[in-house]
Amino acid sequence: MNRKSISLLLTLVLLATTVVAGCGSSSSAPAASSSAASASSQASAPAQSSQAASQAQSSSSTSAEPAYKELTVYSAMPDSELPTYFNAFQEDTGIKINYVRLSAGEMMARIAAEKDNPQASIMHGGSSDTYIAAMKEGLLEPYQSPELANVPEQYKDAEGVWNPIYVGAIAFACNSEWFEEHNLEYPKSWEDLTKPEFKGQISMAHPSTSGTSYTVLATIVQLYGEEKAWDYLERLNANVRQYTKAGAAPPMEVGLGEAAIAITFSHDGLKPAMEGYPVELSFPEEGTGFEVGAVALIKNGFPEEQENAKRFIDWCVSVRGQELYIDSASNRLPVNINANYADGLVSLDQLPIIDYDAVWAGNNKARLVEEFNQKIDNASNLKQ
Repeated sequence: MNRKSISLLLTLVLLATTVVAGCGSSSSAPAASSSAASASSQASAPAQSSQAASQAQSSSSTSAEPAYKELTVYSAMPDSELPTYFNAFQEDTGIKINYVRLSAGEMMARIAAEKDNPQASIMHGGSSDTYIAAMKEGLLEPYQSPELANVPEQYKDAEGVWNPIYVGAIAFACNSEWFEEHNLEYPKSWEDLTKPEFKGQISMAHPSTSGTSYTVLATIVQLYGEEKAWDYLERLNANVRQYTKAGAAPPMEVGLGEAAIAITFSHDGLKPAMEGYPVELSFPEEGTGFEVGAVALIKNGFPEEQENAKRFIDWCVSVRGQELYIDSASNRLPVNINANYADGLVSLDQLPIIDYDAVWAGNNKARLVEEFNQKIDNASNLKQ
């Protein structure tokens, strides 16, 4: 794909400002929001922190020989990214990761079902909303990495249980060829998604299984208020092609031309664009929600894995772990202020972010998901 095509694919529609996104060089870490098998690395610019400082931070997670050399992880990260992170961790520490990939909702359900006999030591990836709900059910063990000294306060858990590892905003991923063929503009607001011309053309995951779509649901409720939110979601539902289990599936459906619009996190929306599919992003002008991706200890996880689990969390928050988002081409924004990230990505302070209340969202998750099941879609026959 030529340079012109890449530029076109990665145009981000942001209010009146266009941001061209590419995974070329690396930039300094994003500013904090005012409101709250390995892939090849792209060429990167010099890090703002010195090489010695970066190595010193990494060494804290890699130096000691582990007494036990395995770690069991449940992860909500996409399958395509996990080998990059887990292979690197094993190379750095000698600890092999045994993992099961689940959607955020499935991960939460499994940990809850195994509460009396946990079968994993780490909960990895997915929005902090899910972790707050897990805390409420007593499923997590408090642990705070010393690496959090390098993370803005806005992203941290006030309760001191889970650890932030990335941030990302809700966006609309659009198939540029479909919009050109139909001579239509990309949606620029939540209300635009309810237009009749988009009937059967919107793909999103179901909030009962997807952390991505639960963030969408909580965003709509916080933006509109509950009564108006359910009215809006009924109108939106009329245009939804289908609900999927995982939040990463809708943008790929858009890339393949199976849908015109996906409601997704910006990093997931950019992945098919980076792979050459005709996908571009826009953001709702009236405001959008965001996630703080997290990692945490599962309460009463395997005793022999506890030191490895803490070491893994430290590694995930370290510069070394955070900069692997470049290698994995994930388009995730790191939370460690010393970490580089792919050039052209949009940080939260550049977007119309609402004052998203993740604690409220986590505490009300079960209730809102049940109402969605009753009023909008009952989650039967979901597509993977």
